[in-house]
Amino acid sequence: MPDYSQFKGTGVALITPFNADGSIDYPSLENIIEHCVQGGVESLISMGTTGESVTLSLEEKYKIVQFTIDRARKRAQVIVGIGGNNTHELIDELKSLNTNGIDGILSSSPAYNKPSQEGIYQHYMALEKVSPLPIIIYNVPGRTSSNITAGTTIRLANASSKFAAIKEASGDLAQATQILCDRPNHFLVLSGDDPLALALVGIGGDGVISVIANAYPSDFSEMIRLSLKGSYPEAQKLNNKLFKLHKWLYIDGNPAGIKAACAQLNLCKNHLRLPLVPMNKDNEESLIKEMNNIV
Repeated sequence: MPDYSQFKGTGVALITPFNADGSIDYPSLENIIEHCVQGGVESLISMGTTGESVTLSLEEKYKIVQFTIDRARKRAQVIVGIGGNNTHELIDELKSLNTNGIDGILSSSPAYNKPSQEGIYQHYMALEKVSPLPIIIYNVPGRTSSNITAGTTIRLANASSKFAAIKEASGDLAQATQILCDRPNHFLVLSGDDPLALALVGIGGDGVISVIANAYPSDFSEMIRLSLKGSYPEAQKLNNKLFKLHKWLYIDGNPAGIKAACAQLNLCKNHLRLPLVPMNKDNEESLIKEMNNIV
């Protein structure tokens, strides 16, 4: 069986900085990549939902991925988000993918279609047949309107060793526990919910794919490393330090909150692409107030 321990720890779902005219702000993207690498994250996830990938053209996506690979310089794993609700389109995208410098694929379950569990299983198995890289399954019912059950996750993990992990963002620790109990040895369980990341590692999980790590990579990745070593009192201190911020990062949707936070830290400008817009001003003020309370 393959060893996927390189995906343990903290992955950061990178934002895509924009200029005021909507073009990609590459100098700010470089700032964020360097901030995250220097902060100790183990993986960089390019073109996930936090990166506003659904508003980017295929050409823009390829350029951002290559830029991320070049700036990472093998100091962190590079994982690329390739997801959608048209299975055949995703198959074509995977077949044409230049895999040089890419370590894995993160693929969310189909949104809007609301497939059955069998449909979800067949969707991922179709991707598995053509993917040149390990696949991290992404369960995010809040975006897709359908849950990948623990049973379906385990079925996929047992069907192919190419399935390396699940990013579990259901918010259901009982479901995550069932996956942890029944998973094969090669299969990792990563939190997709920052507020629950420490709790998931505490029940046997392997790490997180994080939003807040764009802004606070050092504290959040150290929290995960400490918890993976069993040093929970120290990890809890870091968790408590950042915990009250999570609410404000998501109150107006993701990535509006994390972009506002990164702008406050002078990592990028606070621009999004429609249909997303910046945070409500009152909420942004509360976010900044909470950031100022972090010491």
